[in-house]
Amino acid sequence: MTELDVRRKRLLYEMGVTVWRSPPSSAGTGQAWARLEREITRCEACELHQGRTQAVPGSGDRQARLLIVGEAPGKTEDARGEPFVGRSGQLLDAMLAAIGLDRTHDVFITNVAKCHPPGDRDPRRGEVQACQGWLEAQIRLLAPACILAVGKVSAETLTGTRDGLGTLRGQWMAWGEATIPLRVTYHPAYLLRYPGEKAAAWEDLLAVKRALQGAVA
Repeated sequence: MTELDVRRKRLLYEMGVTVWRSPPSSAGTGQAWARLEREITRCEACELHQGRTQAVPGSGDRQARLLIVGEAPGKTEDARGEPFVGRSGQLLDAMLAAIGLDRTHDVFITNVAKCHPPGDRDPRRGEVQACQGWLEAQIRLLAPACILAVGKVSAETLTGTRDGLGTLRGQWMAWGEATIPLRVTYHPAYLLRYPGEKAAAWEDLLAVKRALQGAVA
């Protein structure tokens, strides 16, 4: 068991989660990532593929300890093929920098939906379900130390509830059979509209930072 495994197991124990499995030794291999991303870019499982410029599988460190999951690519992301590269992406970068991280090192960023919904609307339930297998495959390949879900759609998708972000944030949960520690926070785009909520988002980021350091939030 690696040092990271020990830290994650300790965190889960303090959360009251006793079921835990080590990631497979082949997790995160380059060939598996390349194959997965190729399949995502070819996906036509829902109508969103009809209006996309390109699918946006995700970007960052493929051996990252932190996985950030947003909702769906925006217009800028659709054009560039990368997640969180508009104004909300700039804020996300600043948030990560505040806890000593950046998107190219120790962080992988993706979205629940891999294609841009028209009019920048939220992805619909069927569209989320069409992409759910891709997201689950990414999580299994990455086997992160913890997951940060940003935004209501991401939070409800990863927790499997309809409780709403206000109810879900501020606590540790666990994702899937691997019981990966999961935290929920506000989407950067929401914080741009409602900057008064940045203090709450900062609390969530500090909790993630402590988790990555092996401490208990």
